[in-house]
Amino acid sequence: MSDTAVVAARLQEIRRIIARHKRWDLLFALLGLCALMLGVLTFVSLFAQMVVEGGPRLSMDFFTNFPSRRPEQAGILSAWVGSTLVMIVTALAAVPLGVAAGVYLEEYAPKNLMTDIIEINVTNLAGVPSIVYGLLALGIFVYQFGFGQSILSAGLTLALLILPVVIVATREAIRAIPIYVREGAYGCGATQWQVVRDHILPYSSAGILTGVIIGMARAIGETAPIITIGALTFIAFLPPAPFTGEPMAGPFDWVFAPFTVMPIQMFNWTSRPEEAFHQNAAAAGFVLVLMTLTMNALAIWIRYRLRKNIKW
Repeated sequence: MSDTAVVAARLQEIRRIIARHKRWDLLFALLGLCALMLGVLTFVSLFAQMVVEGGPRLSMDFFTNFPSRRPEQAGILSAWVGSTLVMIVTALAAVPLGVAAGVYLEEYAPKNLMTDIIEINVTNLAGVPSIVYGLLALGIFVYQFGFGQSILSAGLTLALLILPVVIVATREAIRAIPIYVREGAYGCGATQWQVVRDHILPYSSAGILTGVIIGMARAIGETAPIITIGALTFIAFLPPAPFTGEPMAGPFDWVFAPFTVMPIQMFNWTSRPEEAFHQNAAAAGFVLVLMTLTMNALAIWIRYRLRKNIKW
C-alpha cells in the first residue's frame, strides 16, 4: 500500500472518529435540552396554575387586609410586612458578616490546616438542611439570648442559613479578579487594605451582590426554620412603627414583635378544607414567586450594570 493510500485511510478514520464524537455531542445536547425543558415546563405549569386559581383574588384589598376566618375578606398584609422586615434583619446581619468573612479567608487568612478546616466547613454548611438552623436558633436566639419568637430571631436564623452562600459567593467573586490588578496596586505602594478597599471590593461587587440577592431569594421562601422558632400562623396586627402609639414605641421595638411570613400564611390556608382558602393560598404563592423572580432579575441586572462599568 502506497503512502498516499495510508494517509487517506488515516484521514478517513479521523473523520469517522470526529463524526462519532459529534453524534455524542448532539445526543448530550438533546438530553440537556430535555432536562432543561422538563424543569422549565414544570415551573411554568405550576406558576400558571397559581395564576388561574389565585388570579381572581389579587386586588388591593388582598394586600391591605389582615388574615380572616372569612376567606373573601382575608389578606396578606401581616404576612408580606413580616417577610419584608425579616428580610431587612437578615440582610443587615448576613451581608456585612459574610462579605467580611469571605474577604478575610481569601485575602488575609494564612494558608494552613486551620484555614482549610474552616473552608471545608463553610462549604459543607451551605448544604445543611434548613431545619437544623431552626433548631440551632431555637436554642440560642429564642432561649439562650432571650430574643423570643420575634422578627429578630427569625432574621438572625435566616442570616445563618444564607451566610455560607454569601461567603462562598464573595470568595468566588474575589478569585475572578486578575492577579495583575493586585500586583499593579502593590507596585504603586498601596497597602493590603488599600488594595482590598479600592480594587478588590469594587471589582468583585457584581458577583458579591449577585450571591447576596440569590441567598435572600432562598431565605424568603424558607418555612421550616421559621416554624421551628415559633412564627405565628394567624396574626391580625403589625409590628409597632417607630415613634408611634401610646406609649410611644422605640426605634427598634419592632424587631422584638411577633410576626408571620408569606410561607407560613400559605401553609395556614392550605391546611383549611374550604376551597376559597386554597385560592387565597394560590394568590399568596403567586405573590411570593413574583417576589423571588424579581429578586433574581434584580441580581442579573445589577451584575450586568456593574460588570459593564468595569475596565480591566
